[in-house]
Amino acid sequence: MTQDTHNMTDQQIVRALIGRDKEVTRAFFYIKCYPLFKSIFEHYYTDCDNCIEFINEIYIYIMSPQQTTGRSKLESFRFESTLTTWIKVVCLYYCYARYEEKQRIDIDSNFDLADRNGSVSDSIQLDMTILNKEDIAHILALMPNARYRELIRLRYLEGYSNEATAEALGMTMDNYYNKLPVAKAQYLQVYRK
Repeated sequence: MTQDTHNMTDQQIVRALIGRDKEVTRAFFYIKCYPLFKSIFEHYYTDCDNCIEFINEIYIYIMSPQQTTGRSKLESFRFESTLTTWIKVVCLYYCYARYEEKQRIDIDSNFDLADRNGSVSDSIQLDMTILNKEDIAHILALMPNARYRELIRLRYLEGYSNEATAEALGMTMDNYYNKLPVAKAQYLQVYRK
């Protein structure tokens, strides 16, 4: 029997979550807040392959003790807003921090993509005609992110259009265009190694 979190106060839900109540966790995170997580997953940067993975990351993020206080973020929630609003803000800050981290990594890894004038290429071109399919399959297998691996395979190996690739991956076009340069950079990083 699933716990009905709609009839619970935010204080009751927080106590149950901190107490690791599996039914309340499932009902709150994976049912009640799923539309919120899905919307954020589709419109903001994450490295996650799917929405459930994103929810799992956020759960771990708010439940893990912080080094400075020894308390989790959820234990520090002061009920100055609704719990759902707080979750949304936490997710947005989390996505922003991940995006900033990705930008720093991309800048560091793009120094070797500079042309003779020292400017970084805006558009990474992938030429897979110089490799045979076994080599490409091996490079793809070494890519750590399965979603990026599939994006590169469909777009460049199978020759799907941008729209067909996004549709096959269940992504919006905005999300697709956000993930494409990251996937290309990851492919090139593995290729160079």
